Amino acid sequence: MSFFDALNISATGLTAERTEMDVTSENLANAQSTNDGTPYKPQAVELQSVGSGSSFQTELASAMGTGDDGTPGGVQVSSIVNENVPDQLVYDPGNPQANKQGYVKEPNIQPVTEMTNLIQESNSYQADVTAMATSKQMYSDTLDLLK
Repeated sequence: MSFFDALNISATGLTAERTEMDVTSENLANAQSTNDGTPYKPQAVELQSVGSGSSFQTELASAMGTGDDGTPGGVQVSSIVNENVPDQLVYDPGNPQANKQGYVKEPNIQPVTEMTNLIQESNSYQADVTAMATSKQMYSDTLDLLK
């Protein structure tokens, strides 16, 4: 395990969480958006693990120098996908995009759920920042000991 792997792993988490926050914000901004009668499709971020961080035993062997394959762990965005949720019909006969019965197709985005996701993503982002700051402080203290 490299000296800076903790920073690199935290950085991958920051990047992934920032992408999730961007996608959630886009979903919230388009909660009532339609384009020529076609509702906005809410999106979701799919993440995947990276490197050797598959288990505690792998990390322990890596730290002891008995099984290091040279790749730090972490997370990365594997894809951004459209969620498979049905559109919702909203009664709005005055809308120019309404059908003959007065209903308009709108995205099925629940603002409360999206806000909850945004809070969770923000908390995860802050946890990565804290882990990065802690690693930085440990490195600094180690260098002070070597003086």
